[in-house]
Amino acid sequence: MTMRARVYVTLKPSVFDPQGRVVADALHTLGYGDVRDVRQGKFFEVELEADDRAAAEARVAEMAGTLLANPVIESYRVEVL
Repeated sequence: MTMRARVYVTLKPSVFDPQGRVVADALHTLGYGDVRDVRQGKFFEVELEADDRAAAEARVAEMAGTLLANPVIESYRVEVL
């Protein structure tokens, strides 16, 4: 059956995020002084054929660890819909 999964990729907390810093500074300039930090990331939607939810999740996690995320500096989370 066709299933859809979402993959959220973010930089690990120990990795400096210059793009997130620029966005946070811009938000402060626009009057959003309550913003403490911004971290940027990537979002993927993957449609695939799988027998069940667990198989889809395992397969997409494999894709994320292989190509969609750089495991040295990024973390990822898989959500099967």
